[in-house]
Amino acid sequence: MSAPSASVEPSTVAELGESAVLARILPRLAPGDSAILGAGDDAAVVRAVDGRFVVTTDFMVHGPDFRLAWSTPFELGWKAAATNLTDVAAMGARPTALVVAIAAPPTTPVAVLEGIADGLREGLAHLAPGAGVVGGDLSASSVLTIAVTAFGDLEGRAPILRSGAQVGDVVAHAGVRGDAARGLRLLFAEATDASGEPDRELAAALRARHPELIAAQLAPSPPVSAGVAAALAGASAMLELTDELARVAGRLAEASGVGLDLDSARLGDDIRLALAGAEDHGLLATFPPHVTLPAPFDAIGLVVDDAGRLFVDGAPVAAEGWDPYAGWDGRAG
Repeated sequence: MSAPSASVEPSTVAELGESAVLARILPRLAPGDSAILGAGDDAAVVRAVDGRFVVTTDFMVHGPDFRLAWSTPFELGWKAAATNLTDVAAMGARPTALVVAIAAPPTTPVAVLEGIADGLREGLAHLAPGAGVVGGDLSASSVLTIAVTAFGDLEGRAPILRSGAQVGDVVAHAGVRGDAARGLRLLFAEATDASGEPDRELAAALRARHPELIAAQLAPSPPVSAGVAAALAGASAMLELTDELARVAGRLAEASGVGLDLDSARLGDDIRLALAGAEDHGLLATFPPHVTLPAPFDAIGLVVDDAGRLFVDGAPVAAEGWDPYAGWDGRAG
């Protein structure tokens, strides 16, 4: 008589099926303090004591936005949370809830989605305590895609817009400058194979050598709480730094009808990278001159009377920002 065969637990999303995958993922997530009704019904119910809420959404697509050979599933979940939380923070709001939709190839191991869920949970706990995931969706796709919608509470305050800067205001920045770009440069230089494709083993070795720079790109820790601190201190304008500092500063200048003159001595040793490096997810804000800057903001310049223009030490600067379609050949890598 032959021995009974051991049962093999399904390992991919196709083998397990949507309902069973969700049953594995949802217990790994927390709905947060503002949820009246979390995931499980057709929609969630979230408190909006203020009577208003801030909302933003963002995609992360395998290929143009991340590479599975470089990022762990946990890091993907963490970054998906971080990139949306800072958009809420830039309005001066406190993040309250996320809705997350994931489209994954049928061959995706369920462990990948569990890792993303773990990253979302821990990212929220670290960056925005009290916020949680209240729902979402799961579907099939040829490439892994994560879409997050984030909500925030203004707590009775007016939203901070990009259009409120006044001549004489102090320009201030919270967060790191250029570290994510340094990390990405290292990944492309030292974590690709002979054909230029991302390599998992090389990325792991690089991570061990430069943990902080690689984390700045793959799992950033932006100053989310600084958004509310800026609002309470009286910030006149604010933007989140997904794109380059120079480009974001230009947007603020144009929207406010003012100029910004940045101080090179405040930007660090590598001024070019500080201006052109993207994805640090910090906050750029302006404050009236009499305001004491709240931590962790540092003064980096002044608002001047020259509508829509950006300067460094009085010299004009042109900024070219990242475009998701520029140079994209459709390969996921």
